[in-house]
Amino acid sequence: MTTKTILRGLARLSLGAMLLTACKTEPESTTKKADEPAAKKTDEPAKTDEPAKPAEPEPPAGSDGEPAPTDEVVAVSTGECNETQAEISKQADERAAPHGIIAHLEKNFPSMSVSWLMKESPYQKYVVETKAEKFGRCNETACYLFAAPTEVIQAAVDGAQLEGGGHDAAKLGEALGLPAANMEGPLRMMTLDLRASKSCVRLPVDEDPGVWKCQNEEDKDCFKFGGYTSGGVPELMVLDAPVAATTVREIP
Repeated sequence: MTTKTILRGLARLSLGAMLLTACKTEPESTTKKADEPAAKKTDEPAKTDEPAKPAEPEPPAGSDGEPAPTDEVVAVSTGECNETQAEISKQADERAAPHGIIAHLEKNFPSMSVSWLMKESPYQKYVVETKAEKFGRCNETACYLFAAPTEVIQAAVDGAQLEGGGHDAAKLGEALGLPAANMEGPLRMMTLDLRASKSCVRLPVDEDPGVWKCQNEEDKDCFKFGGYTSGGVPELMVLDAPVAATTVREIP
């Protein structure tokens, strides 16, 4: 055997070894091995999103058991009274029980509109010339004013009109239970909405400014406690009635 033959044999053996190594070497698999367990299958159906529930409507006002508020105002009110007037009103209610100020308003002043009359001369002197801000007889505690239901005053004024103009003072005074002398000459009729002005109101009492106390049992046009004039007309004591919130009408 020649040296050339030996070299050829060694070359073949080396090539065979290289081929054998190549056959045994596998590339790194990027896939899951066959002997790894597959993902566990379940019989549960695939979950789906539940349909959205429709939004519940917002409850209407008053749905908590209370009636829905309305624009109509039916309640009566004594307005905004200070501590002094509130105490006087409380004592008057106790004296007049069970016909206190609230019952008086509900029965006789359901519209919460009041009116009163003034002679032209005092109106000009005490309201216009002084540029008064409040009606009534004023002292350090308040301005005190007697007033009646607007409907009653208006009916009395209409009923006292004369065909030739002017009014019958005696007839007007009789209708309102007031002295005829207080109704003579040109008058002014004032009207005040108590709800809008929030004026304090209560039953009139003997100590109020402007009260004409009875001198004897024969007196008819004097003050009698209870919320009515001697002629049976409902009346209130209005405290600090604002001039700016009052409408004024001329009565010839």
